[in-house]
Amino acid sequence: MVFSFFKKQDKKMPERPAARPRAPEPQSVLPAPEAAPAEEQAKARPEPLPDLEFTPAKSSKSSATARRGAEASTPLAGQALPKQTPLTADSGFTIDDFDSDDFTESSVMGVDVNHDDDPLQACVEQVVVLYANGQDGAARSLLETFVRSYHGSEGRRFWILLFDLLQATGERAAFERLGAEYAEACEMSPPTWTRALPVAKVATGATGPQKVFLQGVLTSEGALPVTELLRLIDKKEQVTVDCTKLVGCDDEVAGQLADMLSRARKSRLSVTLCGTDVFVDRLNSRLVSGDAAHEPSWRLLLELLQRNGTQEAFEERAVDYAITFELSPPSWEPRSAGDLSAAALACAVEPRDGAYYLSGELKGCRFEELTAVIEATEHPVLDFSGVRRLDFVSAGQLVNRLAPYKAAGRDIIIRSPNHLVAELMAVVGLNKQARILVPKF
Repeated sequence: MVFSFFKKQDKKMPERPAARPRAPEPQSVLPAPEAAPAEEQAKARPEPLPDLEFTPAKSSKSSATARRGAEASTPLAGQALPKQTPLTADSGFTIDDFDSDDFTESSVMGVDVNHDDDPLQACVEQVVVLYANGQDGAARSLLETFVRSYHGSEGRRFWILLFDLLQATGERAAFERLGAEYAEACEMSPPTWTRALPVAKVATGATGPQKVFLQGVLTSEGALPVTELLRLIDKKEQVTVDCTKLVGCDDEVAGQLADMLSRARKSRLSVTLCGTDVFVDRLNSRLVSGDAAHEPSWRLLLELLQRNGTQEAFEERAVDYAITFELSPPSWEPRSAGDLSAAALACAVEPRDGAYYLSGELKGCRFEELTAVIEATEHPVLDFSGVRRLDFVSAGQLVNRLAPYKAAGRDIIIRSPNHLVAELMAVVGLNKQARILVPKF
């Protein structure tokens, strides 16, 4: 907009006389308007306008979508971005909590989705949005183009994303070929193939049962670990289930767990439960003999007592079950000494670090269980090492879930997402609500 620096003259310009028929004699010349004094002109000038910061709109469709997802958490133009607090004792965490040799904040903590004039960031956003939407082929094609178009440190960012995509999709042969190209192009050692990305955290060691963490209050809308657990059982894989931080579950989830444990026990599949004592006590206090309102939870209680309780406690609750539902209760099946030793070893292998573990492909998640998780600990850590993919809807829901805690001064750490997931978190502004620690490349 153009602003005039001069005010209108106080005297009006004399009106031009109406047209008349041409006369033989010439018309008189109109008098010129008097100029305003210099002092009045100076007073009429407006004060100069302050310089305004203008942020151009995104031109790409993915960038526009990203702004809608991060609208609630992105600072307005001209406002200072919140300063990231270093990982020190002052923030409640010490450097001993996270080994600096293993983690980095990468580029995601410095990404601001309002910086639309950065073509590199626009390319990254396009890739991670495609991957979040399940378009792996399109994302890979773009990355293969970008690693040859960008060089130096800029290009290395795309190499990292391409390695992670091949790792997540299980394409080891392509991963190894890419490693040779990377070593030649960047003159650096490539990453090594670890294994197919797990759906849950694996116990310490190269081999062993997969470990699933059941934590918080599990409901039919927020029981992703249960879904992954059922999938592992269907594949007949060995699983260790950590219930140390399990607060409760609704009857639908209880029924799913009871059926799964019963099926695994009858098929002699190795499913080991750890830390069930507190959860069993809660179930015991909730279930009253004669009240037939929670039959799935009764069945789950009996399965847990069968695996981790005493025969006396099992038979007492089995009689209560028979009285309440007028059904024959299941019989006690003694476990061998070998089974008990293996279960004790499986539960002792993995140190419990207090983190909340998420796994699998997070699609359409509302993360309702995180409220109980965050409020139960002073320094919440959300571990994404087992997460293969995070879709856009879930990322936006996670922003909404964490924003009130950030506003209240809580420090939340998101640990070990792959780089594709971490970059999407930055696109939606999640890096302004939590500290994101990415494994070093």
